[in-house]
Amino acid sequence: MLPSDVLGVTIYNARSGEFEFKPGPIFTNFLLADEINRATPKTQSALLEAMNETQITVESRSYELAQPFMVIATQNPVEHHGTYPLPESQLDRFLMRIRIGYPDRGSEREILRNTDQSSMDAVREVLASDELLSMQAQVSSVRVDETLVDYMLEIVEKTRAHESLALGVSPRGAQGLFRAAQALAMMEGRDYVIPDDIKRLVLPVCAHRVIVNTRAAMSQRSTELSERVLEDILTQVEVPL
Repeated sequence: MLPSDVLGVTIYNARSGEFEFKPGPIFTNFLLADEINRATPKTQSALLEAMNETQITVESRSYELAQPFMVIATQNPVEHHGTYPLPESQLDRFLMRIRIGYPDRGSEREILRNTDQSSMDAVREVLASDELLSMQAQVSSVRVDETLVDYMLEIVEKTRAHESLALGVSPRGAQGLFRAAQALAMMEGRDYVIPDDIKRLVLPVCAHRVIVNTRAAMSQRSTELSERVLEDILTQVEVPL
């Protein structure tokens, strides 16, 4: 797969005598990148501008993406053949990393029973684009007390100084934790953030952004260690009252 397979390509139209841009699959509201780490690094990096600026640039011309825009990706374990580790800059643009694991027996039974049926036939719209954009705008109005901002910053700063981490949480990661806490509070029916919102989100928002140093990684799997380090940091930082 090439970057043009995702972004689109400019081709020459012999009839009009002009070059025309043919948009790729990235021009959608929700882009599912299945097994993203099987794509080459160059193709992976094609998503960077889209995820950060909600636009793409092809041959010096920029194209705005539709709103809302979100990238959802799956990846195989790095131990699998034919995988390319996602660079830090790419990982930092994903708000959360959630481990899916295997389905439970009841869900897998349903998968087996419905193997011959088209799942797309059962898909129904549950939320209009305008409604989702309105909800996103409401999230920014959720109150975050300054003591909780200090709590978040203390956690972030400790990741940057921890002896087991070669790279801590970036400012973009701190922004992600802040906004995710606001979103969780709103989903829980509150217009204010509480410490438990932050504690619930530290691992999914921050674990994929930190890099375990070589010495610590040699002893155990780095993905597990990064989560363990963050859990340790949470016990060290005093929770505001």
